[in-house]
Amino acid sequence: MATILIVEDEVDLSHLIRAELEADGQKVVQAFDGVTAVQYVEKQSFDLIILDWMLPDLDGLAVCRRIRERYLIPIVMLTARTALVDRVLGLEVGADDYVSKPFSMQELRARISAVLRRVAFERGTRLTPGAKQPDEATSHVPLHLPTTPPLRRGSLCICQDERVVTLDNEIIDLTRKEYDLLLLLASYPGRTFGREFLIEQIWGNDYEGLDRVVDTQIKRLRKKLGPFGDKLVAVWGIGYRFVG
Repeated sequence: MATILIVEDEVDLSHLIRAELEADGQKVVQAFDGVTAVQYVEKQSFDLIILDWMLPDLDGLAVCRRIRERYLIPIVMLTARTALVDRVLGLEVGADDYVSKPFSMQELRARISAVLRRVAFERGTRLTPGAKQPDEATSHVPLHLPTTPPLRRGSLCICQDERVVTLDNEIIDLTRKEYDLLLLLASYPGRTFGREFLIEQIWGNDYEGLDRVVDTQIKRLRKKLGPFGDKLVAVWGIGYRFVG
């Protein structure tokens, strides 16, 4: 059994989702605005959050950012915004998946199950209905976990415990996805990674957007890194590699 937080201001829709999830044996908590959702997350452990984009007081993107600053809880966003740029933005701020409104309950349940399976696999556990999970498997885990030596590539330093990147001793402000992408490439200098592989590793198997999202992230990384960004080299027809 998973504990799921529904953050949706449309009361009828929230109740409908709750009924479907409870029928599957899940424990459900509801919040009808972003501020309340953040407060719940700070006080209680959740295995997954269903988060609406458009919320009163604090919108879904802001809620997602705040949660991602401290916790690893999987987030599935609900949105009526179907433009690719909006979907990519949601994934960039930390959402694990998205469902476009209007949607079927079957689709939502399938995506929730896929995210929970992926997270359980990554943690070496299985979210079996009715099974008690060990404390180590909880999703309510701060981002600052084990002590890992900083990764250094010339004047670039990636502090993995703090998820902080510095260049010439100056902190570079990166999004979660930008950080993850830079860390992966810099960890294997000279190795070429295909776009599909990068999407799978950074966005997950369930990402259904275009592979141009990788190009967009690389472009932003290069801009933020200045001349050092030239070390992120495109390999025509394949993907990218870090040189140096």
